[in-house]
Amino acid sequence: MDSVFEELYSKYHQDVFQFLYYMVKNRELAEDLVQEVYIRVLKSYKRFEGKSSEKTWLFSIARNVAIDFFRKQKGWKQRLMKKFDWSTQQVKDEHPIPEEIAIQNEEIRSLYDCLDKCSVDQRMVIVMRYLHELSIAETAEALGWTESKVKTTQHRALKILKKEMEELVEREVESREKVSVDR
Repeated sequence: MDSVFEELYSKYHQDVFQFLYYMVKNRELAEDLVQEVYIRVLKSYKRFEGKSSEKTWLFSIARNVAIDFFRKQKGWKQRLMKKFDWSTQQVKDEHPIPEEIAIQNEEIRSLYDCLDKCSVDQRMVIVMRYLHELSIAETAEALGWTESKVKTTQHRALKILKKEMEELVEREVESREKVSVDR
């Protein structure tokens, strides 16, 4: 079991951490929840039947850990929406120039601000599908949903993101026009 656990940990730790980090928006809390995920993995690995991939199984456990955490919190929806400071988000590009970093940080922050307009379910689907690149089937399995529900939730989330991003661009254009008129 030790070698299996070490392999699971080395392969998927970062993905599980990122998923929980996006959900709880707090590094220390995400680290605590990752520990809880792996405690549950150790307790339940014997029952893992291999009907899904290990990654899907881990995300399913991580999802349940996050939901259990949120259930224990008072006003968890409001806390989830306001807790994370996106200005500290690191850019994954290895060699961008400083101007590119500034633009990427602003774009990432804008996207995450818009992502906050989505429901928790919508956010989970977007994170799993686009940040962790799970298929619709893997996402459905990890969430315990039908593929149809994943597709519908994804569609609604993308619609919200598109609308929010368009409104954000409009506000930025109006702001720039106002600045140029004021000069």
